[in-house]
Amino acid sequence: MKIVICGGHLSPALAVIDRLKEDEILFVGRKFAMEGDNSLSFEYKTVTSLGIPFKAITAARLQRKLTRYTLLSFLKFPNGLSQAFFILEQFKPDVVLGFGGYVSLPVILAASLLRIPIVIHEQTTEAGMTNKIVSRFARKICISWASSENYFPKSKTILTGNPLRKEIMEVKNKKNKKQAFTIYVTGGSLGSHFINDLIEKNLKKLLKQYYIIHQTGDTKHYNDFEKLESLTIGLDKNLVEKYTLAKHFTPKEAAENLNKSDLVVSRSGVNIVTELYFLQKPAFLIPIPFTQRNEQFKNALILKNAGLAEVYEQATLTSENFLSELEKMTQNIKKYKIGILDNQKEDSVQEIINVLKDVATNKKS
Repeated sequence: MKIVICGGHLSPALAVIDRLKEDEILFVGRKFAMEGDNSLSFEYKTVTSLGIPFKAITAARLQRKLTRYTLLSFLKFPNGLSQAFFILEQFKPDVVLGFGGYVSLPVILAASLLRIPIVIHEQTTEAGMTNKIVSRFARKICISWASSENYFPKSKTILTGNPLRKEIMEVKNKKNKKQAFTIYVTGGSLGSHFINDLIEKNLKKLLKQYYIIHQTGDTKHYNDFEKLESLTIGLDKNLVEKYTLAKHFTPKEAAENLNKSDLVVSRSGVNIVTELYFLQKPAFLIPIPFTQRNEQFKNALILKNAGLAEVYEQATLTSENFLSELEKMTQNIKKYKIGILDNQKEDSVQEIINVLKDVATNKKS
């Protein structure tokens, strides 16, 4: 098969890509992390490092309310659509696989107009804005959670589960050499300035008690990595040795970090939530407060209701109570346990690949 993969959710995309060894793949996405920021996107760096062809497009970020950026964003749409047309016309894929996010919108619309079969995958417990828009053009809609069935036509919706990266699957039950209590801090591929700031203000106190593995992201607007790196200069050597700092970790490194940690401090995107659930890792979750329909808070509740996490609202979390709430969790870490993961297929990746093959070989059905 010749497959175009697009969308803003990289982890499930990478899980599927890893199994498509015999197929020709083209990834369409963002080259830069944020508008007006010249740092390369995590998806661009990761996908190209795997030797997979990458085509960048200028996509219009979907606006949920009118702001001074709405018109500028809208004006990007024709350009993004024409770029998508050109890419698809050149590559001539058998099927397009979309993983949500505004970047996938022009690609899927262009594929529909060119009569290329489309499959989309929804990671959240409900439905993302882009996937709701493009679902009418999709031949099949793969969903991660049964609750998403309420948002899509049942006749073409299939519960596949949320694909887990092979690195996550491989570290399950892998034993690690035990050191002091280890906390893994991550804000996703872009990083989280709010979480980075909490760590910055408490770094010395944290390192007196814990080993910290910290992924900051690489947003030039805040320069969080550089600020935290400069802080280590004045620390005692024994504290510096307990701090691992990076802008990004490779998928393998990130999986190892999750596995070796005793507690994870994170946002609550659905992919990290799924991975934490699978690995049964206790989590201190701080949902992004401005997501669509409070999506991250709902994701976080999956873990909280399973007895695996505590959820804290960003508006009420300060550098002081962050430290005290973190200590409450670490002192009672053994209580955070769950049973078997529900709502997940045994092999979500293969389920999606089966859908792709079926759609690609039955283009006119």
